[in-house]
Amino acid sequence: MDLQLKGKRAIVTGGSRGIGKAIARALAAEGVDLALVARTDGPLQETALEIAAESGRQVVPLTGDTGVDASVRQFVSAAVEELGGIDILVNNAARPGGQGPVPTLAEVTDQMFNEDMNVKVMGYLRCAREVAPHMKANGWGRIINISGLAARSSGTVIGSMRNVAVAAMTKNLADELGPDGINVTVVHPGLTRTEATTGVINARAKSEGRSENEIEAQMALGNSVRRIINASDIGNIVAFLASPLAVAISGDAIAAGGGVGRAIHY
Repeated sequence: MDLQLKGKRAIVTGGSRGIGKAIARALAAEGVDLALVARTDGPLQETALEIAAESGRQVVPLTGDTGVDASVRQFVSAAVEELGGIDILVNNAARPGGQGPVPTLAEVTDQMFNEDMNVKVMGYLRCAREVAPHMKANGWGRIINISGLAARSSGTVIGSMRNVAVAAMTKNLADELGPDGINVTVVHPGLTRTEATTGVINARAKSEGRSENEIEAQMALGNSVRRIINASDIGNIVAFLASPLAVAISGDAIAAGGGVGRAIHY
C-alpha cells in the first residue's frame, strides 16, 4: 500500500532512540524527510546518519528540550528552515516510564509531578502550538501524540494522569484544527521492546533468580498476542496515521499494546 507520504516533512521529538527512532525509521522508509529532536547530541547524530543512509531521505538532527518554551520555538523554526516546511509532528519526547519501581503516594513529590507533566503534556502542547500555523498555511497536517496505556489503568498515578491529559489534549486540538485540514491522534503503546528492554529483562532475571527467557515469557502474558510488541510495530501504526489515508481518524486513541487488559473500549 502506498501511504502517499513521499515528500512530506516531519518533526519527531524524542527521536534518537526507542519508539521515536522506530517511528522516524518508518516515516523515512515511506519517503518522509525528517527533523529529529532530542536532548543528547551524540545518539541524535548517530541516529540521523543511520536513518539517512538507510532511506536516502534528508534527516536533520536538532538538539532541543520540549520542556523549555524557547527551545521548542528554536527547533521548530530550524526544522522549517531546513526542510522547507512541516507537514507532520510526532510528539514522543517524555520521561521514560515502567523501567523502575512505581512511587507510592508518599513518595510522589511536586518536582516529580511537575517535571513529568511539563515535558510530556505541556511539551506536546508547545510543539503543536508552534507547528500549527505552518500546517494551517498548507491546509493539511498530521499531529500524532505518543502517550501510553497507563491512561487506561491504575498502578502509576503520575503515569496515568499524564497519559490521560495527552488524550484530552488530542481531542481538543483535533476539534480546533480539523477545519484547517489537520488531523490529531493519540497512540497508546503498552509494554514495547526498545533498546532498554534487554537490560530490564536481565535485571529482573537476576533479582528473581530465573532465566531471561522465563522473564520475557511472563511479560508477554500481559497482552492478547502473547509477545512483546516491538518499537517497529508502533512505527508502522504512526506511519499510517501520518498519511493522507488516515483522514477518517482524528481526535481518537489507538491502543497499540497487543490487546492489554480485559476492559472493552468502544
